[in-house]
Amino acid sequence: MDLPENEAGIEPVKFGPENRFRFRCHKGVKCFTTCCRGINIILTPYDIVRLKNRLGLSSGEFLAVYTVPQLLEKTDLPVVTLKLLDDELESCPFVKEDGCMVYEDRPTTCRYYPLGVASLSHKEGADGEGFYFFVNEPHCLGFEEEKEWSVTEWRKDQGVDIHDDINAGWTDLVVRKRSFPKNVRLTEQSKKMFFTTSYDIDQFREFVFNSSFLSLYDIDDAEIEKLRTDETALLTFGFKWMKWVFYKIGNFKVNQDAATKRQTEKGGETG
Repeated sequence: MDLPENEAGIEPVKFGPENRFRFRCHKGVKCFTTCCRGINIILTPYDIVRLKNRLGLSSGEFLAVYTVPQLLEKTDLPVVTLKLLDDELESCPFVKEDGCMVYEDRPTTCRYYPLGVASLSHKEGADGEGFYFFVNEPHCLGFEEEKEWSVTEWRKDQGVDIHDDINAGWTDLVVRKRSFPKNVRLTEQSKKMFFTTSYDIDQFREFVFNSSFLSLYDIDDAEIEKLRTDETALLTFGFKWMKWVFYKIGNFKVNQDAATKRQTEKGGETG
């Protein structure tokens, strides 16, 4: 996998968990918040949950106001990027002169900076060492600070270890799709399912609890109750379900009577 260049054309450096770097960002550096403009941030599913709750919005409202839909290169999977302001600097909508308004719930990409995570680190059979990249951008004065970190220390300090753990099932779905031949594409219905399950957590909850979903699958009562009250549990459940639907990996037990009835009803509709 080739490491991505940033917009300035600077070649990133491949890092492992114990590689070290110097960096500290704070209001005292002259370039404070400069890196929050003219950026392209793909939002993860857990990013959406954190941000929409922070702003008191439904997932559908947040998606409509703050995101732009795109198809992820090499996978044909729908993702969303953060919608920037229509100003001269293409600013992040959450950043003001004195810093980030949603800092505690900022996106995964923002937490990682000046590092990035390469998706191959989630590939099944990988060595578990992790694969990251580091970009020392000349405009960023944070690299002149004395504070030194290892990749592992930085990830823990910024909370991206937690974000990565929660998003791991989703990342695995993306990586697996990347390995498919280019001519193998998802149907529009499958893309819609992937988008809803990944990003529109409130709509996915409606689907699980107000459709035939729970009658079609044999799911433990305790797990059902957890899915009803815990958004993170519902999110990771959705990843496992999509992995079973797309790749037949996992242990979802289908209620055969309900499945037969559903198939009969579908046949009657098309007949």
